[in-house]
Amino acid sequence: MLIWIVLAVVLLPLVALALAVRPVLSRLPHLRRASVALQRRAAEAEALRETAEALQQRAEGIQQQLDTAQHHLALIKAKRS
Repeated sequence: MLIWIVLAVVLLPLVALALAVRPVLSRLPHLRRASVALQRRAAEAEALRETAEALQQRAEGIQQQLDTAQHHLALIKAKRS
């Protein structure tokens, strides 16, 4: 009789734990796919950030050229007047 009580006290929590863990384990492949997708999106975002920084630098260079051209145009207009 004591053995049955000990078995019940030990096995019932183990069965409950197994039943609680089973849904989590069944979701692991889906979670892994989601993790891989998030890592891929993070890499894409990093590439886009680098592209945006390059475009920003190019825009700043063009802005400097525009400022220089406007300055030269102002000098030319000043010499004509």
